[in-house]
Amino acid sequence: MDPWASFHLGPWSGLRRERLKDERFFLERHFPAEDRDLLFLGATELLSIEEDGTSPFEVWRGFLGDVAGWSYGILAFDLKNGLNDVSSRHSAPEGVPGLFWAVPRLVLERKGQDAFVHLPNGGPAALLEEARSLLGETLPPGRQSSLEWTLCTSREAYLARARELLAHIQRGDIYEVNYCIERRAKAIGWDPFLGWERLRSLAQAPHGAFLRIADHFVLCASPESFLRFDGDQVSAEPMKGTRPRHQEHELDARLAYELRTDEKERSENVMTVDVMRNDLSRVARPGSVRVDELFAVRTHPGVHQLVSKVSATMGAGFGPVDVVRAAWPMASMTGAPKLRAMQLIDMAEDGRRGLFSGSIGWFAPDGTGDLNVVIRTLLHDAVTGTCSLSTGSALTALCDPEKEWEECQLKARSVIDAL
Repeated sequence: MDPWASFHLGPWSGLRRERLKDERFFLERHFPAEDRDLLFLGATELLSIEEDGTSPFEVWRGFLGDVAGWSYGILAFDLKNGLNDVSSRHSAPEGVPGLFWAVPRLVLERKGQDAFVHLPNGGPAALLEEARSLLGETLPPGRQSSLEWTLCTSREAYLARARELLAHIQRGDIYEVNYCIERRAKAIGWDPFLGWERLRSLAQAPHGAFLRIADHFVLCASPESFLRFDGDQVSAEPMKGTRPRHQEHELDARLAYELRTDEKERSENVMTVDVMRNDLSRVARPGSVRVDELFAVRTHPGVHQLVSKVSATMGAGFGPVDVVRAAWPMASMTGAPKLRAMQLIDMAEDGRRGLFSGSIGWFAPDGTGDLNVVIRTLLHDAVTGTCSLSTGSALTALCDPEKEWEECQLKARSVIDAL
């Protein structure tokens, strides 16, 4: 018997997010291109591992092996430590674990105009009524005070470290490195639910997510997919290259064309594609790794992005955890060669990245799954009343550190303005 059952609830009438405020664990994923939403509610079983925990991917594999159904969770960037002879000179951030994965008590799904609920077979009948109670008119986003942000890395420090990283590129140590900075804000009394309503409606991020783990909220407006699974098929869409949008159609089209043809942006993108191809080749059926799309411009409300697509067939004996482990952390957030880039990232940045540059994802009983890249993301600690927002850009031999600094500010503004 299938461990999960699905029910059609009728037409989708909206999600009453105010009913989620007492939930300690949930994940909402938003897929505007597919006209689909998923809400994972609760945690009947959960796995929580610190960033420096022993063999996190093996423990995760064991957890998923015992789960026959829907599951969801997160992976922090610094799970890289211990994978490839990489460590960190920084202490692990408090709060959000390095790896959290859970089995929900129910999954609410919107497909177009229809609502469905997925429930464990044999579960209490009250879950069906609970799912129905979540449907209803979505309250319009209210107003709340703006957040006052403080950069953790000054412009001068950023430029100095960027030049140090460029010196490594010029010596041939690396070809590309993703360098990130963080900003923080005091957010006493700030409502993450209102923040998500605004971010979701204005950013229209193709891989957005709203997550709660106890007292920690994640508001993610990510435009980037890390890995998607469908049976033995896996695909990745590494993203490198950004341009702002413009209100005038002609200028906006010119910016998109400039992004598509810019030598520096194409160089960044193809290096990231090559790293991903290499990562997937370690767990793919021989000869199955292919580049399906190269240098495609994807347009979002605030920015244009340069995206490519790599796909493969998983090799015999390999599963999703093997693929994630082989590609972790994602090429677009590290550099090339990946190992040396990760070492230099730890040297240059002011702290660990935590969930930023990590992934939020889910798996379904039909063999599908999806993991995003955690960028354009606000992290909110409801206990300390603080918010964190990190952004970065790729440095190559062709880059100008001043322009890379501006790119970091542009990416931050795309989130801050939406909020």
